[in-house]
Amino acid sequence: MQILILGSAAGGGFPQWNCHCANCKGLRAGSIKATPRTQSSIAVSPDGKNWALINASPDIRQQINQSPQLWPEQGARGTNIRGAILTDSQIDHTTGLITLREGLPLDVYCSHVVYEDLTSAYPLFNMLEHWHGGLNFKPIGYQQSDAFTVSGVADIEFIPVTIESNAPPYSKYRDKVVAGNNIGLKIVDKTTGKYLFYLPGIVESTPEVEEILAAASCVLIDGTLWLDDEMIAQGVGTKLGSQMGHMPVNGDFGTVALLNKFNIERKILIHINNTNPILNEESSQHQFVLDNGVEIAVDGMEITI
Repeated sequence: MQILILGSAAGGGFPQWNCHCANCKGLRAGSIKATPRTQSSIAVSPDGKNWALINASPDIRQQINQSPQLWPEQGARGTNIRGAILTDSQIDHTTGLITLREGLPLDVYCSHVVYEDLTSAYPLFNMLEHWHGGLNFKPIGYQQSDAFTVSGVADIEFIPVTIESNAPPYSKYRDKVVAGNNIGLKIVDKTTGKYLFYLPGIVESTPEVEEILAAASCVLIDGTLWLDDEMIAQGVGTKLGSQMGHMPVNGDFGTVALLNKFNIERKILIHINNTNPILNEESSQHQFVLDNGVEIAVDGMEITI
């Protein structure tokens, strides 16, 4: 199974267009060692030819143009993307569907709760009905018993896992989350039984999450903020990371501490906010992550399981 990191940053990307934090300022000025990143999205494939897109970032056009694996190979137009899976209804995970309108129809796999958001408060499905058949809603569950496959992507099974996070600000479920608002994905190579655990947004671990982490070959996990109050402390936000649905990287209850409990072959942080000091490759925070055997995702990273 092949995994392609299309985008590794949180909403806004890095640098964020209107941000003058130390990281964004330093990257633009060339005064820090750092790598630009687009907004979070990945793709998986059993054969390098047929791909399932997982979350559709606002930067999807750029990401596809930078990824030859996804380019059309025959005919005047086409794509190697066979379907899209949404783990939530956040803007930075869904807006790219608008950009894909020239290539519709497209199968979109998501929970009924996510579909509700995307046909009401943020009606992407409704808008895109006007392009070539629109988005084909493929309902999925939110428990491990609700395993599913993506049409055209053979030998990969997707197993949804309920996770603790939050719904988008425009959702009626904001701060009163119900099952299905947020899922992680256990992505299994059916030929080997090995799997990737994808958790781009998680605020708190659960026994179920830890049971899956324990046997994972690779995990891509929320690396949004270094500290819970990071955006407040830097004067670029008014909410804690936990209020937005994200676990900090550092601390006794952070992602690095969580990952240290398990002997996982590859542990990788993804969905990294522009304010996070781990983006500065010469920072002590960046080195702390590496010293703990955890990688930091970059756009274009390729993983084979």
